[in-house]
Amino acid sequence: MNTQKRIGFVSLGCPKALVDSEHILTRLRAEGYETAATYDAADLVIINTCGFIDAAVEESLETISEALLENGRVIVTGCLGAKKTASGKTFIRQVMPDILEITGPDALEEVMQAVHRHLPRPHEPFIDLVPPQGIKLTPRHYAYLKISEGCNHSCTFCIIPSLRGKLVTRPVGDVLSEAERLFDAGVKELLLVSQDTGAYGVDMKHRTGFWDGRPVKTHVAQLAELLGKLARRYDAWVRLHYVYPYPHVDHLVSLMQDGLVLPYLDVPLQHAHPAVLKRMKRPASGEKHLERIMAWREKCPNITIRSTFITGFPGETEAEFDYLMDFLQEARIDRLGCFPYSPVEGAAANDLADPVPESVREERRARLMIMQEEVSREKLQKKIGQTLRVLVDEPVRGGAIGRSSADAPEIDGVVYVKKPRGMRKKLQAGEFVSVTITDADAHDMWGEMIP
Repeated sequence: MNTQKRIGFVSLGCPKALVDSEHILTRLRAEGYETAATYDAADLVIINTCGFIDAAVEESLETISEALLENGRVIVTGCLGAKKTASGKTFIRQVMPDILEITGPDALEEVMQAVHRHLPRPHEPFIDLVPPQGIKLTPRHYAYLKISEGCNHSCTFCIIPSLRGKLVTRPVGDVLSEAERLFDAGVKELLLVSQDTGAYGVDMKHRTGFWDGRPVKTHVAQLAELLGKLARRYDAWVRLHYVYPYPHVDHLVSLMQDGLVLPYLDVPLQHAHPAVLKRMKRPASGEKHLERIMAWREKCPNITIRSTFITGFPGETEAEFDYLMDFLQEARIDRLGCFPYSPVEGAAANDLADPVPESVREERRARLMIMQEEVSREKLQKKIGQTLRVLVDEPVRGGAIGRSSADAPEIDGVVYVKKPRGMRKKLQAGEFVSVTITDADAHDMWGEMIP
């Protein structure tokens, strides 16, 4: 008789939620649970949800509905699980009362307790059933490393603090030990994520921790430096995401120039006009942002700057949008994402005066992205003739698809690599190759590998 207990698992949302999913799957595997490929084959289904914007809520609800229909035994975790109604009740419970258990994000112990209640574990944990790096949902050669949870900002368009709470920093020794395990397992690119990477250690007042018998300050700059030195031993990359433009970012840029971390700065600016930023409860202004961008480029000329912006925020006038467009023309952001404002339930911005019609929000986003496409095309065209180090993501016939230091997985462009004539060796995912760029468009590049 087959006594295996199988759990179906669906992970939705951002890389930070993906890390939560990896932690849950690691515990499940350690306790002897198997994963099921279909709802029908599962004894229980766990869905890690996203509840940040309306589209994400809709996707989560559709997934839960499908799991309830095809299986019936569903545990919900993640951001949507923490979402409350105006009366303070759990939103998802009111919408779907048949769900077995509901937890919020970063709730490993609560999820495991729920699993144990509804599907008792098959045996005592045996850690040797799990690889040292844990269960990963990304390809073997890159991994996300979450360094903190929650956020201390009160941006009016965002409900993340109400879903994930205030900033809670992971102990620096734990972060560095996990990074070492990942590098030992073959990871060639480590992507640091959190709600606010630059604030790492603020809640601990940057107190001293310990790793490998040495004192280490709980601060993003020292963490990045040590991760960079650790990665160098493994010939690997470290990439930083979600870094607010705090003054100490200047030190991170120095580490980029020194080659310890990738010269890639993902900094969420959101807008440039001071009045819009004030309504968003965001720091600084377009002029201050521009000063910092120019200073970063002066310190590290090959830096790639990625950012995201919102069009049609409540009260945004045509003049304020034009100001943003002028800022972007001058700033010439390398990698840019733009979203029309989405009124998320529970966000303070919904109560602001003068909401912008949806058609205007979309039209402004389209205008901005048309302009940005030309900026991106010009920047990539300048890379033609350069030789770049490329990390192979996927071998294909005649070459590979990979990424340069300027390209984060799944959100930026790729490099299409052509092998030299007569080369029979198949390129492998996680391999670094030197590539001379021969062509480019607004998003991707093409090049020939140097043997």
